[in-house]
Amino acid sequence: MAVFMDLNISYTTDKKRLRSVIETAAHLGYSTIAINYVVDLQQKKQEIGKPKCVLELFDTFPIVQGKSRPIKVLNRLTVVASDPSHFRPNAEYKAYDLVAVYPKTEKLFHAACMTFDVDIICVAVTEKQPFFFKRSPVNGAIERGVFFEISYTPAIRDSTMRRYTIANAISLTETCKGKNLIVTSGAEKPLELRGPYDIANLGLLFGLSEEDGKAAISTNCRAVHLHGEMRKTALGIVHSVKNEQPLTERQEKEDVPASKRAKIEMAQ
Repeated sequence: MAVFMDLNISYTTDKKRLRSVIETAAHLGYSTIAINYVVDLQQKKQEIGKPKCVLELFDTFPIVQGKSRPIKVLNRLTVVASDPSHFRPNAEYKAYDLVAVYPKTEKLFHAACMTFDVDIICVAVTEKQPFFFKRSPVNGAIERGVFFEISYTPAIRDSTMRRYTIANAISLTETCKGKNLIVTSGAEKPLELRGPYDIANLGLLFGLSEEDGKAAISTNCRAVHLHGEMRKTALGIVHSVKNEQPLTERQEKEDVPASKRAKIEMAQ
């Protein structure tokens, strides 16, 4: 059975409302959710702090519908970057399970795809995409294991935003061919959440196949979580390649036993 995730539940200081959103997510069948802390460093008095302890929300976490285990709650940081100086990973970043960036310019989008140490790259859904997606940086992000995110809640709130969401999603899907894409809610209220299978069907509007639509809320989200764990802990990766080239004459001689090699040399 698939494990469904929603990696974007908007953080609010209203604990009662946040608890209600998480309980609704568990009731709808989501096994894992991420509380999203958004920081726009262009705004004054915005700084990156530590996430709130999720144990403050519940004594016991709600049980996932159809499962026998409680919902898992992650912490996520989203940095809105309109200047390269806005994204500078530091100790505070490691306090979060997931790190996302929302690049506001094409130059920053390229940097996010090719160099930024992030797990998720956010795509505009409340406005027209200010630049075209290019295949080269998108493929670069895919090779690095970075995922792109489309949030569906703005499409529920407003008809204009719905057009932007669908148009931007289709543009991205055509460029990435449905790979490394996750669909999240960005929900602020329980009524803004939709069930996993409804979201998988929504993927069809975004240009995703039925299989890719389901992966966008399950296996791809799992891959994002693993990427976040590696980002926090791994120091490097050893990659070995089997050499298929034939042995050189010298190597062939070295592989012959010493006693046999001496007889060959005497015969020559």
